[in-house]
Amino acid sequence: MSVYKKIMIALLMVMFMAPAAHSSQIRSQLTQESTLEQILKRGVIRVGMSTFVPWAMQNKEGEFIGFEIDVATRLAQDMGVRVEFIPTRWSGIIPALLTGKFDVIIGGMGIRPDRNLKVNFSIPYDHTGMSMVAHQEKAKGFSSLEDFNRSDVTVAARLGTTAAAAAGDFLPKASLRLFDDEAQAVQELLNGRVHAVVASAPLPAFQALMHPNRLFVPFEGTFTKEPIGFAVRKGDPDTLNFFDNWIRFVQADGWLEKRKKYWFETRDWEDQIK
Repeated sequence: MSVYKKIMIALLMVMFMAPAAHSSQIRSQLTQESTLEQILKRGVIRVGMSTFVPWAMQNKEGEFIGFEIDVATRLAQDMGVRVEFIPTRWSGIIPALLTGKFDVIIGGMGIRPDRNLKVNFSIPYDHTGMSMVAHQEKAKGFSSLEDFNRSDVTVAARLGTTAAAAAGDFLPKASLRLFDDEAQAVQELLNGRVHAVVASAPLPAFQALMHPNRLFVPFEGTFTKEPIGFAVRKGDPDTLNFFDNWIRFVQADGWLEKRKKYWFETRDWEDQIK
């Protein structure tokens, strides 16, 4: 083989092998920098959440309980790490994720296009919908969603939630008052200063049961349906892949359905909360 041919072969090898080596290096770097890898190294998964009944609540000992708490705790157990819950105001929960305050949002977050522009979502692990609880005197005779879509009606919802968005979409003629949490919105309803509160089911039905002399559910069921997913920072395919497959696993073995029934279709947990 001539010297010229040897040089050409060497050049071609460099041309084809260098990009492959560089690509392998990038993949290795992405894996090492993934949230999944950081969780495993740290031994703790940090979960951003906000309190929603019965998704996440505090019991009499001040510990968090609820459907989302069960989900995050089981996820941590299956990863072999501890779970740390980081309560965060709902209106600031996505910015907090993006700045690295926690690893993932497991907080009943609806998968919406506007949110998906900022974060990535896992496949849905649950579905929810909006329902309504109303004041017996102010909303007397109201029995449909359209009854509340009037300019002389005021409804309340939690700031930054899909409930607030749904109230704006379905009740454009009504006035909308927004609060930092559902407890404030419900208190405003109990005080008779708004006609109704829009929130994720089953909270409205629970409030009607707790205050049967002042509140009622004007119509059965929900008027929206939305998928719920884990939210993670963009550019992290390894973490997203793990969460997706974990959800598939616990859906297939029936665990998710059992926990959903316990928290959403029974009140067996009620004596645990404050």
